[in-house]
Amino acid sequence: MLLRDYAITPDVFDETSYPHPAACDAELRSLKEVLMSEGLVRDLRSGEWRQVFTNNGRPWHRRGKELLKKLVQQNRLIAFPPMLSAMPSDDRGWCEEAVSSHYRTPFRGGVIVTQSVRAAFPTQPVVECIDRLTNASWWASRSPSVTIARRLDEYQRHLNPVLHCANSLMFIDPHLDPERPGYREFAQLVAVAGNRAPAPAIEIHRVCYEGSGQSRTLPMRDNPEYFDRRFRDNLEATIRASGLHVDVFIWDDFHDRYLITNLIGISLPNGFDTTTDPHSVTRWTRLGRNDRDDIQREFDPASSRHALRRRFRI
Repeated sequence: MLLRDYAITPDVFDETSYPHPAACDAELRSLKEVLMSEGLVRDLRSGEWRQVFTNNGRPWHRRGKELLKKLVQQNRLIAFPPMLSAMPSDDRGWCEEAVSSHYRTPFRGGVIVTQSVRAAFPTQPVVECIDRLTNASWWASRSPSVTIARRLDEYQRHLNPVLHCANSLMFIDPHLDPERPGYREFAQLVAVAGNRAPAPAIEIHRVCYEGSGQSRTLPMRDNPEYFDRRFRDNLEATIRASGLHVDVFIWDDFHDRYLITNLIGISLPNGFDTTTDPHSVTRWTRLGRNDRDDIQREFDPASSRHALRRRFRI
């Protein structure tokens, strides 16, 4: 999984849980680097977890406060319903709450705690101390790439966390055409992002031509609304039923394929098309934050890197 979810017990943010404040600073700094590029955090008990940091007078470390603020700003806190009968009164209780949430919906990551809490859960593999995360299989198995079958169900399985949580989504594929057989399931992929408030900002980016080399054609030359019709005929009903709007950008030329969101950027060599060939696989790679931000700027209409030929909304 390129984007994983975690739970963090409050003691991780408390500087008195560490031998000295500098140790707390170092651990939180390292944790932030991972979460800001490839992580989500469960806001346990429908947001009661987050309230602990405003209603409790514990000495929260400055780095922890900054991390919480970033998690909120980037929409990386994911509300999760209560599991235990009452709100936990201590850090071990919050760990029990997190583990219980795992039994309902398994973590793609795990539960991050400090040493005192870890000692209370010696046989629980989903729980690990922040300074020993490399001992946890769910942390050590993190990878910047994943190889998957080119099928809709595989795309949905790996992208569900992104599509459900991202504030913005840019589907960048030069040949994305929902009327072509390989892209006819694309509407079902976009629909996963729907039926939530506020709805995410969604963009599709493709080129103005079809084919390649000597067979390249420019259908908009004779019919400026050529792509408008193809996208609306094949996407509009599903998008509308999902409570979404999609802005489509038609550019002069580009070649690479990406999914760019506020949570993660992914390079997709084969784009978003699917195939019936059971042996066909593709390798997706997570982008660094700098590359992700640069690609987002590249496809901004105000950028001069490409010439925008048409723009319309579905």
